[in-house]
Parts: sequence; C-alpha cells; structure tokens
Amino acid sequence: MRQVTPIFKREFVGYFRTPVAYVFMVAFLVISVALAFSRFGGFFRNGFASLDTYFGFYPWLYLFIVPAAGMRLWSEEKRSGTAELLFTLPVTTLEAVIGKFLAGWAFLALCVLLSFPMALTIAYLGSPDWGVVATSYAGAILMAGGFLGVCSLSSALTKNQVISFVVSFAFCAVLVFLGYSGFTGFLEAYLPVGVANAVSNFSFITHFSPMVRGIVDAKDVVFFLSLTAFTLFLNVVALER
Repeated sequence: MRQVTPIFKREFVGYFRTPVAYVFMVAFLVISVALAFSRFGGFFRNGFASLDTYFGFYPWLYLFIVPAAGMRLWSEEKRSGTAELLFTLPVTTLEAVIGKFLAGWAFLALCVLLSFPMALTIAYLGSPDWGVVATSYAGAILMAGGFLGVCSLSSALTKNQVISFVVSFAFCAVLVFLGYSGFTGFLEAYLPVGVANAVSNFSFITHFSPMVRGIVDAKDVVFFLSLTAFTLFLNVVALER
C-alpha cells in the first residue's frame, strides 16, 4: 500500500487546481445553511441550541453534492486515457482506488468541517451538547464516505461523467428513500413489518439519524464502513475487468 499516499496527494491537490473546488465548497455551505434557516428547516423555531435541523438535510443534500464530486474520479481518467497510463506504473488497482477515494472523502470532510460557524452560532444562542455536535459531524463524514463509495463505483463503470452522475444519484436515492418514513409505511402495506424494517435498515437515514441525536451505535458505524468497503471492492473488480 506504499503508493496510496502519493495518489492521495495528487488527487487531493488536484481538486484545488481549478476554481471549481472553491465554487463547490461555497455552494455546499450556502445551500446547507439556507435549508436550515428556511421555513422548512425552522432553525429558530426549535427553541434550543441544536444542529438537528441543519444536519437533517444532509442525506438529501448529499444526493446531489456527492455525485457531483465523485463523478470525475474514474470517468475522467477513462475518457482521457490516463487510466491506462496510471496502471502502467508500479501501482496496484487497490492502491489507486483507495488513494482516489480517500482524496475525495477528505475533500468532502473538509466541506463538512467548514460549517463550523453553525456550531459557533448555536454556542452563541445557547448551551449546546458538544457531544451531540461531535457525533453529528462524525456521522456526516461517515455518511459522505458511503455516498462516495457508491459514486466511485458508478464512475468506474463509464467514461461519461454525466452518466456517472445520473447512475450515482439513482443508487444513492434508493439508499436514502429506503429509510424515509413514508416509503417504509408503503412497504409495510405490502410486506410483513419485519421485512419492511429489514429493508429500511439499508438506508442512510436509518443509520445517520441516531448519530445526529447523539446516539453512537456500533451497527450504524459498521453499516457505513461496510458499505464503503463493499463498494470499493466492487470498484476494484470493475476496473480490473
């Protein structure tokens, strides 16, 4: 795994070689804050210092943001022919996949952490539970890894970034809506309750919501890490074939 670090550095620095990364980060922060302060978010209506409403929109925001960030991971390499050049170097497919994924994940984590003014805002307005704030940020970063794993896989399957975005959006939308209460209720109307609940356990929302409330359960952490590992394994298989 010696080549993971050079690939990570190359990819992470590459995000900031054009103004696109800065526009992306600003757009992410502006949209997330706007949703929290909108009439749908009701940030000030809660009456207590919490980031629940802010992070509550993250699964839906990630549906658009993460595919946009991840669609270029492999699609651009394949389109320009640099993927073949990359694998002529002493780099294994696994090292390349992990290096590129970690760079994208670090970029998304940076976007999330730059929202720290929201934490300062609730600290000014009241006395927040900093443990809950920390678990919310940790959950957001873990969920970003799960989203990005799916997007990296779809990017490895096509040379077209637009197709990669659409496929990533479709797969991630399924993993979000599985945990949506309305969708779960729909499943319960046609399936046994136990089966419907089992299906909803594959949703991002199901495992992210407890972390936003300050509840850290091993099964939630394992879900995000397992999903990430599984999609990266499929990513390696897709590239080698």
